[in-house]
Amino acid sequence: MSLNLIRDRQLVAHDYPLLADDAALPASGTLTVTLARWRQDGEALRAPGLAVGVRIPNTVDVADVWAEVSDRPMINLEFPGFADGRAYSQARVLRDRYGYRGEIRASGGAVVRDQLHGMARCGINAFELRPDQDPQVCLGAFEDFGLAYQPAADHVTPVLRLRGRR
Repeated sequence: MSLNLIRDRQLVAHDYPLLADDAALPASGTLTVTLARWRQDGEALRAPGLAVGVRIPNTVDVADVWAEVSDRPMINLEFPGFADGRAYSQARVLRDRYGYRGEIRASGGAVVRDQLHGMARCGINAFELRPDQDPQVCLGAFEDFGLAYQPAADHVTPVLRLRGRR
């Protein structure tokens, strides 16, 4: 089994597979559903034996869906392209405004090594790597920067607040 998921800075096997919107619901297991499927079958998806994460498009305001997904063990945010940073904001809102403590997973075409550090600073703790990404190389992204210049969801003390502490 390939390890193409980074969770909490560790390589792990991919879990929470995406269930197609038209697929039959399993009786048990872990899976991810789209927000549309969650809204359609939410009651059935809350059945004992199922651990269900919800994939939220980056076009959705998390304030509009928070009540629906707040108890989910995993929220998957979509990063479809490099020019669209809305999922970064979604992650910050989930962590900072709502205090979400579950897994926030990044998926999509823009989940690549040079973006992982910034995603982690926004509160994302799991990353679905593209097939063309080397998982071992991607792990190094979290060590690329030793200092932070602004506050973020990772609670690293910014450089300006470190001045005078020596």
